[in-house]
Amino acid sequence: MTTKKYETVLIEKQDGITWLIMNRPDKRNAMSPQLHLDMDDALAELAVDPQTQVLVLTGAGEAFCAGQDIKLYFRANDDAPAARAKARHASNQWRWQRLSTFPQPTIAMVNGYCFGGGFTQVCACDFAIAADEALFGLSEVNWGILPGGIVSWNIAQTLNFRDGMYYALTGDTFDGKKAKEIGFVNFSYPKAKLKEETIKLAKKLMEKSPAVLRYTKEALRAVRFMNEPQAADYLNAKSEALRFVDREDSRSQGMKQFLDEKSYRPGFGAFKRPKATPA
Repeated sequence: MTTKKYETVLIEKQDGITWLIMNRPDKRNAMSPQLHLDMDDALAELAVDPQTQVLVLTGAGEAFCAGQDIKLYFRANDDAPAARAKARHASNQWRWQRLSTFPQPTIAMVNGYCFGGGFTQVCACDFAIAADEALFGLSEVNWGILPGGIVSWNIAQTLNFRDGMYYALTGDTFDGKKAKEIGFVNFSYPKAKLKEETIKLAKKLMEKSPAVLRYTKEALRAVRFMNEPQAADYLNAKSEALRFVDREDSRSQGMKQFLDEKSYRPGFGAFKRPKATPA
């Protein structure tokens, strides 16, 4: 699949990992209307890209994302309702809908500044890894607005309620180590090791069955908002559906290697995957 070229987004592919890079480094990757349109299109393309086994979202230069570009996203569209609506739709579409339902595993690699609206795409990814030196902040309260869009919802869903309330109401910043401590990211590493550790996680995920990864991440997201009977019914149906779409027949292969061949031990890595059956 040919990779498109975009004005504000870079795409790099290597060994099954696709790096999706917000590319406005001079603005700390603040999100302009054009960036939203580019990202929305790029994610739609990559969702059906056979080369993309794991998607890593990050920012060019020294920042991850400084939030919305206030001048271009808000003020420039004050008198242009159609353009404002288009930008708002693309903003929510790529940062939440496309990322949270992306077919392959997604990792937010937070390499630097992550402020305001940048929290949404971190929450939408399946995993988040931050540099120890990364700086997070919800500064909206300090200049007269609240964390809008769905940022406040993301905070309430991802952070401990007390931590979310504290950072939203004070505007205080926190670094990557603190982000790990309060559960906003999975891991925090020195910036010099950030990419190396992100690749390690991506490779670990690529050892697993793609179908099982997809159905598992979809199941976990879905059952968060269900009661126990609803979750049990959904998961039973999801498990049955997985057996029909998994071309590698992972269930049978895993049982065979564990029970018959004694070549696989649960808890000690992935079972050996067979070659996928051609479509």
